[in-house]
Amino acid sequence: MSFSGAIRRTAQRLSSVDWSSPVFRGDQELSAMVAGFRAWTAKAESMAEKYSAPPAPIDFASAKKSVRDVSLVEALEALYSSSSPPPLKYEWSAEDQAAKAQLIEDAKAGLAFTQEMIEDCEREIAFLRMNKTSRETSISDMKEVYPDIADEVETEIEKREWFKDTLK
Repeated sequence: MSFSGAIRRTAQRLSSVDWSSPVFRGDQELSAMVAGFRAWTAKAESMAEKYSAPPAPIDFASAKKSVRDVSLVEALEALYSSSSPPPLKYEWSAEDQAAKAQLIEDAKAGLAFTQEMIEDCEREIAFLRMNKTSRETSISDMKEVYPDIADEVETEIEKREWFKDTLK
């Protein structure tokens, strides 16, 4: 797997993200981090484009004309022509792939938990809206809506703990 290929695939995935979503603008710190990430991906994409082609050959003739010590340029030319280092290829290790896959699974589990919490909160909000107290709400209505508080109040009355919840 080449690095430029990985960058291109990441850029393609990121192009489907709605960066103007309110999720990314809600918090200043998150907004700054998203802007920095987008700048980094744009820079990485431009560098991948720039370095995707092999480099242009070195013009040793013009260097010989502009340098006083021509033997130095000739030695560099000989070194350059005799050297052929193998290209470096990035290989994503299996351990790192497994670690990233585990992070993705953890994030999915966290997302599922968050969705469950959202659903619970929405049910709680609907319940509270249906049982909103007003001047017309009676004590028996309150006891029906909040039975745990009603039990606690009854227990405090029976034990004669009149000032239990007051500040000292």
